[in-house]
Parts: sequence; C-alpha cells; structure tokens
Amino acid sequence: MSKTPKLAAGVAAAAVLMSGAGIALGTAPATADTPSCEQSKHVDYNPGVSSVWITHTYDKSVDVKTAAAGTLVTYSLRVGTTSIGNPYINGIVDFPPPGFEKPVKVVVTAYHVGQGEQPAEVTPEPDNGGWRVNSTGWFVNSGYPVTADFTYRVPASVTDGQTVLSGGMQVHGTVGSGSEQPSMGVCFTGRGANPGEALLGSLDQGGFGSSQNGLSSTGSVSDTIANVIRRLMGS
Repeated sequence: MSKTPKLAAGVAAAAVLMSGAGIALGTAPATADTPSCEQSKHVDYNPGVSSVWITHTYDKSVDVKTAAAGTLVTYSLRVGTTSIGNPYINGIVDFPPPGFEKPVKVVVTAYHVGQGEQPAEVTPEPDNGGWRVNSTGWFVNSGYPVTADFTYRVPASVTDGQTVLSGGMQVHGTVGSGSEQPSMGVCFTGRGANPGEALLGSLDQGGFGSSQNGLSSTGSVSDTIANVIRRLMGS
C-alpha cells in the first residue's frame, strides 16, 4: 500500500476507534500496594569467612505498579558494595515472570575510568530460564554500582487484577560477588488497557500501528492519534 492510501486508511481507522466503536476500555486499575506484591527487594550479602569485611548489595525493582498486556515494563537489577571490596561483575541474570519472552532491550550502566557512569545497550542471552548479560568486567565500588535494566513486553496472557511475580536474580563476578538470589522476586498487578493503549493495540492488529514501539501509558487518545499519523507518514 502506498503512503497516501495507507495514511488515509489509518486515519479512518483511528477515527472509528475514537468514536468508541473499537476501544475496549479497561476497568479501574488494581493496585500493587499489598505486602505480598512488592515492587522492590534489597539484599546485603557477605560472601563468608574468607571475605568477612566484604559486603555486597543486590537490588531488584520493577518500574510500574500496574501494567496492561502489550505494554513495556522494566526490571532494574543493581549490584553494589558498601565496603572496601572492588568487585568486577562479569554476568547479571534476570529471571522474569513466567510467560515473558526475550527482553526487547537491555541497558547496562557502569563506571568507566575517565568517563564516569555510562549506559550501553547490550544483547542478552538465555540462561537457565532467565536472561543474562555478560562483560569482561564491570567495575563496582562503594560509590559506583552497576545497573542492568531489562525491558520486556507484557504478554497477552496477563489479565486485569492478576498478580505478576518475577523470579530473582543471579550475579557472576570476582571477590565473592557471585551469588544466587532466588527470593528477590518483585511484583506488579495486571490491569486493563487505557484508551491510548487500547487504540494502539487495535491499530497494530489492523496493520496500522508498530509492534516495535511501546503502547501509550498516558491514556491520551489525541496524543496517540498524532503518534500513529506520524508513524504512517514516516513509513
């Protein structure tokens, strides 16, 4: 389809959806404030007798309390130290909730000599039910942790009100920093799509959207329509 007819068809489809004929609005979002659904976890870890003065810290969090199927969520895994130990981390593994596919993006922020903390996108590899990012060694000290942000698309199986609990995390590195932390699962609650998300989802199904982009989190139909038109004009 050429650009002009495709744009016209996309605008027409968007107009139908704006009229209410194609938008299935979600119910009021459920909350993830209950004690059993924690957005973040923290662990202080001592490697043992051989490293009695060394304490490493592990944190895992999810960036939203609620999320709809098709939207993007990010799990942040942070490895640090509160002691004199300066470990080098060469692997971080995230264990997402069951049913989640390969991350759409992983960004690692780490300290680099002369540059300070720098983010870099890296390619994850499957690792025993999780997803692992590797390095020859990310430097960590008491002032500079290393953080790996794993972004996933919420699968269609997630429903309104569902508790979505992740697995924990695993770290590989030097100076006793290697550790398995299976209890560091964090949680969000599934919800129905807001109007902007429902609109983009419907347009994607009709071939007018873009599965490479996250759905709107604002719920603004006008903003979403403008984004769709920009996509179609650029395609």
